[in-house]
Amino acid sequence: MVIRIAAVGDVHLDEDVVGRFRPALEELPECADVLLLAGDLTRHGTEAEARCVAEEFGGLTVPVVTVLGNHDHQCDQVPQVTKVLEDAGITVLEGNGVVLDCAGGRLGIAGVKGFGGGFAGRCASDFGEPEMKAFVRTTTESADRLGAALRSLDCDMLVALTHYAPVPDTLVGEPLEIYPFLGSYQLGQAIDSAPTALAVHGHAHAGTERGTTPGGVRVRNVAHPVIKQAYSVFHVGDQLDTDQVSPIGQSGSQRSWS
Repeated sequence: MVIRIAAVGDVHLDEDVVGRFRPALEELPECADVLLLAGDLTRHGTEAEARCVAEEFGGLTVPVVTVLGNHDHQCDQVPQVTKVLEDAGITVLEGNGVVLDCAGGRLGIAGVKGFGGGFAGRCASDFGEPEMKAFVRTTTESADRLGAALRSLDCDMLVALTHYAPVPDTLVGEPLEIYPFLGSYQLGQAIDSAPTALAVHGHAHAGTERGTTPGGVRVRNVAHPVIKQAYSVFHVGDQLDTDQVSPIGQSGSQRSWS
C-alpha cells in the first residue's frame, strides 16, 4: 500500500497571486491523496489574505492540512486567519494531529509551526536573560507538542508537518548566521521519537530540498522558492519511499511559477 502526499509551503498569497496555483491544484486527485501546506500561506497574516488562501486551496477534492508560519502571525490575527481557513475546509494544526483514511491506508499527520533555536553544537540554551529563556522555552514547548502529537496518532503511516526546519541539511544555501532562526534540532528529536515516515517543512527559501533526521527520517523542504513548482509529491508505504521526480511541466504537480 502506498499513500501519495503532495506538499508545498511559503506560497505567500495575497490578491495579486490568487489563481496561479489553482490549475495545478485541480489535477491533485490524479497524483495525490492529500495536500500539506507548510506555513507562510500569507504575506502578512491578515484575514483578507487568509481569504485569498481559502479561495486558492479550499474546495479541493483531496483533504488539505496546514500549519501556520511566521508570516501568518505578523498581524496578530491568528484566530481570524485560522477560522477563515477552517471554514474553507482546510485543517489547521498546531501541536495536534489528524488521521485521514486514504486508499493506501490511514495517514496520521502531526503538525506544529515550530520555532528557531539552532542545531546541535550551535544552539541557544535556556540560560541567562529572561528573553533568552523565553526564546528557548518556546522552541522546547513547540517540539514537545509535536512529539506528543506524533506519538498519539493511531495510523498506518505517520507524517510530521512543520514550518521551521528540523534539521540543518535542508538549510544549506542559507547564510550560516541565520540557521538558529530557521529551525531547531529539538524538532528533529520530536520527529525521531515516533515511527515517522516523512517530515516536511518550509521557511528556508534559499535552502536545499532534501535532508534526514539523526534517526533516519526523510525530511523535505517544500518551500515554494526551493521546489519551484505548485507542489511536490512523495510516496510513503510498504514499498520503498519515493519522491515524484517527473520533469517540470509534465504534470500539474510539477508546474512551476516565476
